[in-house]
Amino acid sequence: MLAVAVIVAVAVSTYRANAGGDGRHPYAIGLWGDLPYSSIQATVGVPNLIADMNSQTLTFTVHDGDLKSGSSECTDTVYTQGLGYLNSLNGAAMFTPGDNDWVDCDRTAGYNSLAQLDKERKLFFATQYSLGQHPMKLEVQSTPLCLGVNGQVPCVENRRWTYRGVTYVTLNIQGSCNNLCDVAPDSNEYAARNAANIAWMQDTFAQAKTLNSAAVMIIAQADPGFDLTDQTRGPLRDPKTLAETDGLPDGFQEFLVALRDQVVAFQRPVAYVHGDSHYLRIDKPFLNAAGQRLENFTRVETFGDHQENGTNDVHWLKVLVDARSREGLCLSGTDRPRKPRSSSRPVVFFRITTVPHFSRLLREMGLPSLRGLSTLYDRRML
Repeated sequence: MLAVAVIVAVAVSTYRANAGGDGRHPYAIGLWGDLPYSSIQATVGVPNLIADMNSQTLTFTVHDGDLKSGSSECTDTVYTQGLGYLNSLNGAAMFTPGDNDWVDCDRTAGYNSLAQLDKERKLFFATQYSLGQHPMKLEVQSTPLCLGVNGQVPCVENRRWTYRGVTYVTLNIQGSCNNLCDVAPDSNEYAARNAANIAWMQDTFAQAKTLNSAAVMIIAQADPGFDLTDQTRGPLRDPKTLAETDGLPDGFQEFLVALRDQVVAFQRPVAYVHGDSHYLRIDKPFLNAAGQRLENFTRVETFGDHQENGTNDVHWLKVLVDARSREGLCLSGTDRPRKPRSSSRPVVFFRITTVPHFSRLLREMGLPSLRGLSTLYDRRML
């Protein structure tokens, strides 16, 4: 499997967290999602991926949704298998639902999307603790703002936790136009959940300010689209107004406008982690209403399924977090080992860094000067 190194230097907020003895020591987390989509991924790829994550020292991992493909049936086995995966991870294991897990279940006759979401809420989110072998206590959105089969219910899948100076939040934001398109769109369900997501997101930023968090990381399933550049992977939208321009129902504009307000006001680094379109991306696609790039915002898309390669192609993303440093996050993609091994071989390297630190970064990568960059390039993993 090809190893590709990518270096990108970008400016982040000049905010520096307290560097004193506040317990904000560096640590590592794992991000993955949109897996498994096939039987070989379920029986070989994901178990090996989990073994690889377990060979690392990861404080926690987050699966950003989709425990199966969109066309397959939402059987009970899908959920119990996913629960088994998450509980086999050494550290705390967090999960946020994907559209394939519930929104799209009604593509198969006899299934109801809300019934499937109710099932996920009971199975994965029954307590205030995460999953995994060393669960972490989490904050839960317990106000009954969302909808279930029998009416209003707490949005227990929306979680929040702060660890060593960084605040994390999961939000139930979905593909399939956020439940406004596909086979059986549900505008009432969307409206309730969207309002809940916005409230939980806004409360998260308020808490991050109170706690003096150095950064906020949001994890959700959907790729909401941020601009007009890539219609093959996400909705197209006007980057200034954030209105969708491709003619499909827009299940994201209201949330994106509210998120942009919070990003601007927060000023410190914000990462939005999502799956959905199965293409590793780390970029800065968010603009303010005047068309200026939001330099403190970074989108991170996890790998996801690529069974079209004809191989057992699965990957995860390792993130090194240091709330005391202006570098903030170091992200290292890892290949899926055919057999468990002691360490992962980086296939993609990315650091959110400041320009003054770029020379040091080059030295860390073994590159003596900027001329070495000519040997590095960015490409989709094949």
